[in-house]
Amino acid sequence: MRIATTLIALSTVSLLQAQPLKQRGPSAGGTVSLGVRSTFSLFNGGHGGAPGTGAGGQARVRISDRVNTDWFYDYFNGPAGTLAHRQDQHIGWSVMFYVRKPSPERQLLQPYVLAGHCFDYTKQQASADPDNYAERWSSAVQAGLGTHLNVTDRADFSLVCQYMAHLGTDVHAEEHEGEVHFHKEKGANLEGHLLVHVSFNYKIADLW
Repeated sequence: MRIATTLIALSTVSLLQAQPLKQRGPSAGGTVSLGVRSTFSLFNGGHGGAPGTGAGGQARVRISDRVNTDWFYDYFNGPAGTLAHRQDQHIGWSVMFYVRKPSPERQLLQPYVLAGHCFDYTKQQASADPDNYAERWSSAVQAGLGTHLNVTDRADFSLVCQYMAHLGTDVHAEEHEGEVHFHKEKGANLEGHLLVHVSFNYKIADLW
């Protein structure tokens, strides 16, 4: 069964690689790519914690020569002060606008601006007692700058720096008489953090 699955996967990759991308240029609209990425988050810096790290995946659907879309999932964790640590999961999308005019030939650097929205799940746990935790759902908006490093017509490394503002209640940990208590601030809170993504992406198809 594993051998058959491997052969099917290799056949699929071979067929996808056979599809020409140079007919309209590597920066033409209609391309679809898949990628993996690592994340560095300065989420907890405002609460006395160290930066968080994580990983995720993304799919891009390029709707025109100047506009691309990015659909992503991220999971990362890190300390939330000295009393607890946190886990965050993001699922969302971004629109990417390329600042340079596309060229039929491959451009080594392809800078862009981006903006988008995501849904966020956060769980904070006491460092000494994992059964003591608080969680929340919220949404967020993000904007930032990025660039592709196009190593081939199909493959690129991308670097993105963006600011994300969460539109929801804030959860923080406090210690009372030796015990950790989690508090949720009432009302909406614009809790923000800086994210840096490094990703590898590969174009798998040219739809139009």
